[in-house]
Amino acid sequence: MQRTLFAALAGAIFGLGLLVSGMTDTTRVQGWLDVFGDWDPTLAFVMGGAMIPMAIAWRVAARRRVAVLGTALPLTQDRKVDANLVLGSSLFGAGWGLAGLCPGPALASLGWGGWGGLLFLLAMVVGMVAAPAAKARIDRITQAA
Repeated sequence: MQRTLFAALAGAIFGLGLLVSGMTDTTRVQGWLDVFGDWDPTLAFVMGGAMIPMAIAWRVAARRRVAVLGTALPLTQDRKVDANLVLGSSLFGAGWGLAGLCPGPALASLGWGGWGGLLFLLAMVVGMVAAPAAKARIDRITQAA
């Protein structure tokens, strides 16, 4: 129960932060990504404001054996750059640039995004569900070649 309560609280704070910072405003996000046009640098501060505390949190977590609530900490992820990472980040960036939304803001925008926001969220979920099967098929094709 305690873990669920903290997860809900963290999610609410995250969603509020997305709303207050403008990350749910698709035109602002697309303006930030338009570095060769009418560039809007304000979201750079949002990114910095997210990365700096997270870097500190990872340093603190590296010295701990369990989380604050007593649960196990997740294992450190592999840091290698491979084709899956490059392809996934490229697809994520292309979708973010085209739609102006990524998963967090897409969920946060459900309350005001209308049909366009709902359609984006549904397409995102379909992509997330289909991705493992598509990856497995691509892996089979590349291994057979």
